[in-house]
Amino acid sequence: MKKSIDIVKSYYDENAEKEWGRLANHAFEFAITTAIMDRFIKPGDTILDLGGGPGRYAIYYAQKGCKVTLVDLSESNIKIAQREAKHSKVLIDTHVCNVLDLHTLHLGQYDHVFLMGPLYHLLSSKDRKEAILASLSHLKTGGHFYASFIMLFAGMIYYMKHDPEGVLTDPLHEIYIDDVIRNKPYRGDAFTQAYFITPQKIRTLMKRFPLVKIMLFGQEGILAPAELKLLESSEEAKKEWLRIAIELADHPEFLSYSEHAMYIGRKKTSL
Repeated sequence: MKKSIDIVKSYYDENAEKEWGRLANHAFEFAITTAIMDRFIKPGDTILDLGGGPGRYAIYYAQKGCKVTLVDLSESNIKIAQREAKHSKVLIDTHVCNVLDLHTLHLGQYDHVFLMGPLYHLLSSKDRKEAILASLSHLKTGGHFYASFIMLFAGMIYYMKHDPEGVLTDPLHEIYIDDVIRNKPYRGDAFTQAYFITPQKIRTLMKRFPLVKIMLFGQEGILAPAELKLLESSEEAKKEWLRIAIELADHPEFLSYSEHAMYIGRKKTSL
């Protein structure tokens, strides 16, 4: 039987082009996330992007004058990142590596470390802890750490937006919906092997590390459930909905409107 990590690697190797297009198709997620990250990241800063896929965020920050190192499990993702960086006329340093093997790359210290993909797919608490510790080992004291998660309610939003009949026909729906009702993180089969978490579990997890919490926010803000309709609206309406979503993004009562959440913390001490 294939290991979970091999299933994830195969998925991204086979769907790298789709992954490159994902944030173009979900423009609110990218716009809200970068609007908030831009508050902390300045031109000239150094960034380590772990599990950054085909490089949307890596290239965006390289274009803003940051020195970016991108690491991803999928060789196909890295090849696309290299291609798109060249098209964008920016330089990024790239490596193919599992975040759990990060020590093999002998990387240095960075002003910012992104962990914006691996925590979607690491099913064991041991591996999630190891990934975060590996990330923080490359973050300067006082530097900023950015960790993304798939929200437990994301599957419900997906059913409502794209597949209402899925609550009857999806062979996994009973297991998943039972976890939602019990407010219990879901782990296992989804679009690939995935881990869906609750806001409270994120807060509990991140308290274990030497970080000062800055914020926890929804990366789609309040917009995910109505995303398809909102994308059809006028540019003026989209701009105003985006403004509202950014204002509300870190309100705890609205976190489950988002499919993804990001924790931002500042490193207190050396590990």
